[in-house]
Amino acid sequence: FQPWPQELVENAYFVEGGDTDISKLQGTVVRFEIPASQPITQGALVKPGDRGFLAAALGPGMRAVTVPVSTASAVAGFVFPGDRIDLVLTQSVNGGGDGPPLRVSETILRNLRVLATDQRTSNDTDENGKTVVHTYSNVTLEVTPKIAEKIAVAQTVGTLSLSLRSIADNATDLERALASGSIKIPDDATPE
Repeated sequence: FQPWPQELVENAYFVEGGDTDISKLQGTVVRFEIPASQPITQGALVKPGDRGFLAAALGPGMRAVTVPVSTASAVAGFVFPGDRIDLVLTQSVNGGGDGPPLRVSETILRNLRVLATDQRTSNDTDENGKTVVHTYSNVTLEVTPKIAEKIAVAQTVGTLSLSLRSIADNATDLERALASGSIKIPDDATPE
Protein backbone atom coordinates (compact mmCIF):
# COMPACT_ATOMS: atom_id res chain seq x y z
CA PHE A 1 0.00 0.00 0.00
CA GLN A 2 1.09 3.58 -0.59
CA PRO A 3 -0.34 7.03 0.15
CA TRP A 4 -2.77 8.29 -2.50
CA PRO A 5 -4.72 11.56 -2.75
CA GLN A 6 -8.18 10.95 -1.27
CA GLU A 7 -9.96 12.68 -4.17
CA LEU A 8 -8.32 10.24 -6.63
CA VAL A 9 -9.22 7.03 -4.76
CA GLU A 10 -11.75 4.99 -6.73
CA ASN A 11 -13.99 2.15 -5.56
CA ALA A 12 -12.04 -0.32 -7.71
CA TYR A 13 -8.78 0.29 -5.76
CA PHE A 14 -7.57 -1.97 -2.99
CA VAL A 15 -7.59 0.25 0.11
CA GLU A 16 -5.64 -0.53 3.28
CA GLY A 17 -7.96 -1.03 6.22
CA GLY A 18 -11.01 -1.35 3.96
CA ASP A 19 -12.59 -4.57 2.70
CA THR A 20 -9.27 -5.71 1.21
CA ASP A 21 -8.09 -9.11 2.46
CA ILE A 22 -4.60 -9.52 1.02
CA SER A 23 -4.63 -13.29 1.68
CA LYS A 24 -7.50 -13.66 -0.82
CA LEU A 25 -5.31 -12.17 -3.56
CA GLN A 26 -2.85 -15.07 -3.35
CA GLY A 27 -2.88 -17.07 -6.59
CA THR A 28 -4.35 -14.25 -8.69
CA VAL A 29 -2.63 -13.03 -11.85
CA VAL A 30 -2.75 -9.68 -13.61
CA ARG A 31 -4.64 -9.35 -16.90
CA PHE A 32 -2.15 -6.82 -18.36
CA GLU A 33 1.08 -5.04 -17.47
CA ILE A 34 0.78 -2.57 -14.60
CA PRO A 35 3.30 0.32 -14.61
CA ALA A 36 5.30 1.00 -11.43
CA SER A 37 3.39 3.08 -8.85
CA GLN A 38 0.11 2.59 -10.74
CA PRO A 39 -2.77 1.53 -8.42
CA ILE A 40 -3.87 -2.07 -8.88
CA THR A 41 -7.60 -2.24 -9.47
CA GLN A 42 -9.87 -5.18 -8.77
CA GLY A 43 -10.54 -5.52 -12.49
CA ALA A 44 -6.80 -5.90 -13.19
CA LEU A 45 -6.61 -9.21 -11.31
CA VAL A 46 -8.01 -12.60 -12.26
CA LYS A 47 -8.57 -15.39 -9.73
CA PRO A 48 -8.23 -19.09 -10.50
CA GLY A 49 -11.54 -20.25 -11.90
CA ASP A 50 -12.46 -16.81 -13.28
CA ARG A 51 -12.97 -16.34 -17.00
CA GLY A 52 -9.68 -15.37 -18.62
CA PHE A 53 -7.50 -16.77 -15.82
CA LEU A 54 -5.84 -19.40 -17.98
CA ALA A 55 -4.91 -16.92 -20.71
CA ALA A 56 -3.51 -14.52 -18.10
CA ALA A 57 -1.52 -17.32 -16.43
CA LEU A 58 0.24 -18.32 -19.67
CA GLY A 59 3.78 -17.06 -20.17
CA PRO A 60 4.39 -14.75 -23.14
CA GLY A 61 4.37 -16.70 -26.41
CA MET A 62 3.13 -19.87 -24.73
CA ARG A 63 0.02 -21.91 -25.53
CA ALA A 64 -2.36 -24.05 -23.48
CA VAL A 65 -2.89 -27.59 -24.82
CA THR A 66 -5.31 -30.12 -23.34
CA VAL A 67 -4.42 -33.79 -23.30
CA PRO A 68 -6.96 -36.53 -22.52
CA VAL A 69 -5.80 -38.88 -19.76
CA SER A 70 -7.12 -41.78 -17.70
CA THR A 71 -6.62 -42.36 -13.98
CA ALA A 72 -3.82 -44.81 -14.78
CA SER A 73 -2.08 -42.50 -17.27
CA ALA A 74 -2.29 -39.45 -14.97
CA VAL A 75 -0.42 -40.77 -11.91
CA ALA A 76 -3.72 -41.77 -10.25
CA GLY A 77 -4.85 -38.14 -9.92
CA PHE A 78 -1.74 -36.99 -8.05
CA VAL A 79 -0.75 -34.44 -10.71
CA PHE A 80 -1.87 -30.96 -9.71
CA PRO A 81 -1.86 -27.51 -11.36
CA GLY A 82 1.65 -26.11 -11.05
CA ASP A 83 3.36 -29.51 -11.18
CA ARG A 84 5.87 -30.40 -13.88
CA ILE A 85 5.50 -33.56 -15.92
CA ASP A 86 7.12 -35.54 -18.71
CA LEU A 87 4.85 -36.72 -21.54
CA VAL A 88 5.18 -40.39 -22.51
CA LEU A 89 3.88 -41.76 -25.84
CA THR A 90 2.89 -45.43 -26.08
CA GLN A 91 2.29 -46.88 -29.55
CA SER A 92 2.25 -50.11 -31.54
CA VAL A 93 5.07 -50.76 -34.01
CA ASN A 94 5.62 -53.69 -36.33
CA GLY A 95 8.28 -55.99 -34.96
CA GLY A 96 9.47 -57.14 -38.36
CA GLY A 97 8.45 -60.75 -37.78
CA ASP A 98 5.24 -62.75 -37.99
CA GLY A 99 4.22 -61.93 -34.42
CA PRO A 100 1.86 -59.23 -33.24
CA PRO A 101 2.97 -55.58 -33.24
CA LEU A 102 5.18 -54.53 -30.34
CA ARG A 103 4.02 -51.95 -27.77
CA VAL A 104 6.69 -49.33 -27.08
CA SER A 105 6.82 -46.25 -24.90
CA GLU A 106 9.15 -43.28 -24.97
CA THR A 107 9.33 -39.92 -23.27
CA ILE A 108 8.63 -37.42 -26.04
CA LEU A 109 8.56 -34.16 -24.03
CA ARG A 110 10.06 -33.18 -20.71
CA ASN A 111 9.40 -30.67 -17.97
CA LEU A 112 6.00 -29.35 -19.06
CA ARG A 113 4.02 -27.19 -16.60
CA VAL A 114 0.51 -28.36 -15.69
CA LEU A 115 -1.92 -25.43 -15.88
CA ALA A 116 -5.15 -27.24 -15.03
CA THR A 117 -6.70 -30.64 -14.42
CA ASP A 118 -10.12 -30.83 -16.06
CA GLN A 119 -11.35 -27.28 -15.43
CA ARG A 120 -9.54 -26.75 -12.11
CA THR A 121 -6.66 -24.27 -12.17
CA SER A 122 -5.92 -24.50 -8.44
CA ASN A 123 -5.75 -27.19 -5.81
CA ASP A 124 -8.83 -27.84 -3.67
CA THR A 125 -8.28 -28.25 0.06
CA ASP A 126 -10.48 -29.78 2.75
CA GLU A 127 -11.42 -28.18 6.09
CA ASN A 128 -8.02 -29.28 7.52
CA GLY A 129 -6.09 -27.57 4.71
CA LYS A 130 -5.06 -30.84 3.07
CA THR A 131 -5.09 -31.13 -0.72
CA VAL A 132 -8.09 -33.05 -2.07
CA VAL A 133 -7.22 -35.58 -4.79
CA HIS A 134 -9.71 -35.70 -7.68
CA THR A 135 -9.77 -37.96 -10.69
CA TYR A 136 -9.87 -36.13 -13.99
CA SER A 137 -10.00 -36.90 -17.69
CA ASN A 138 -8.04 -33.95 -19.11
CA VAL A 139 -4.84 -32.13 -18.26
CA THR A 140 -4.00 -28.70 -19.71
CA LEU A 141 -0.31 -28.02 -20.25
CA GLU A 142 1.69 -24.86 -20.96
CA VAL A 143 3.78 -25.35 -24.10
CA THR A 144 5.44 -23.51 -26.96
CA PRO A 145 3.59 -23.42 -30.30
CA LYS A 146 6.03 -26.01 -31.73
CA ILE A 147 5.46 -28.39 -28.81
CA ALA A 148 1.69 -27.94 -29.24
CA GLU A 149 2.09 -29.29 -32.78
CA LYS A 150 4.11 -32.28 -31.52
CA ILE A 151 1.43 -33.11 -28.96
CA ALA A 152 -1.31 -32.90 -31.61
CA VAL A 153 0.56 -35.42 -33.78
CA ALA A 154 1.42 -37.69 -30.83
CA GLN A 155 -2.26 -37.95 -29.90
CA THR A 156 -3.01 -39.42 -33.33
CA VAL A 157 -0.13 -41.93 -33.14
CA GLY A 158 -0.76 -43.52 -29.76
CA THR A 159 -1.78 -42.87 -26.17
CA LEU A 160 -0.20 -40.29 -23.89
CA SER A 161 0.70 -40.76 -20.23
CA LEU A 162 2.01 -38.33 -17.65
CA SER A 163 5.15 -38.91 -15.63
CA LEU A 164 5.33 -36.65 -12.55
CA ARG A 165 8.69 -34.91 -12.05
CA SER A 166 10.37 -34.20 -8.73
CA ILE A 167 10.56 -30.54 -7.78
CA ALA A 168 14.33 -31.00 -7.34
CA ASP A 169 14.72 -32.08 -11.01
CA ASN A 170 13.75 -28.71 -12.44
CA ALA A 171 16.80 -26.76 -11.22
CA THR A 172 19.16 -29.60 -12.18
CA ASP A 173 17.74 -29.84 -15.72
CA LEU A 174 18.04 -26.08 -16.23
CA GLU A 175 21.65 -26.05 -15.00
CA ARG A 176 22.49 -28.99 -17.29
CA ALA A 177 20.86 -27.27 -20.29
CA LEU A 178 22.72 -24.04 -19.59
CA ALA A 179 26.05 -25.87 -19.23
CA SER A 180 25.53 -27.81 -22.48
CA GLY A 181 24.67 -24.68 -24.43
CA SER A 182 21.28 -26.04 -25.53
CA ILE A 183 19.65 -22.96 -24.02
CA LYS A 184 20.84 -19.62 -25.34
CA ILE A 185 20.79 -16.74 -22.87
CA PRO A 186 20.45 -13.23 -24.32
CA ASP A 187 23.27 -10.82 -23.43
CA ASP A 188 20.82 -8.48 -21.68
CA ALA A 189 19.23 -11.23 -19.54
CA THR A 190 18.74 -10.62 -15.80
CA PRO A 191 19.49 -13.36 -13.23
CA GLU A 192 15.76 -14.09 -12.99
